[in-house]
Amino acid sequence: MNAYVPILVLGAIAVAFAVFSVFVASAVGPRRRNRAKLEAYECGIEPMEQPGGQAGGQRIPVKYYLTAMLFIIFDIEIVFLYPWAVHFDALGMFGLAAMAVFVFNVSVAYVYEWRRGGLSWD
Repeated sequence: MNAYVPILVLGAIAVAFAVFSVFVASAVGPRRRNRAKLEAYECGIEPMEQPGGQAGGQRIPVKYYLTAMLFIIFDIEIVFLYPWAVHFDALGMFGLAAMAVFVFNVSVAYVYEWRRGGLSWD
């Protein structure tokens, strides 16, 4: 149990810092409300007015989601490839086989992205 005390203390400090930061930001921060702050953020695309006066209803192109998916795929791949590359010798054949399956799965996602046109910038 003594080995877990530092982890628990660090977790408690992290939670306390998060709660403290939210409290201080809400207590000290400005409270100027306007229309732009109350609207949903749509990655820089200005929302269009609907005929009834409501904001929203604008369709976001699929290319945005394909680009976001591509970023996530390669970000996750790099996060898993670094530790594998560092301990390549210690993992042996099991590590090589596991990484081959992982790279195959990521390659399937890459081919899907490529076929859907997520890599072409028009």
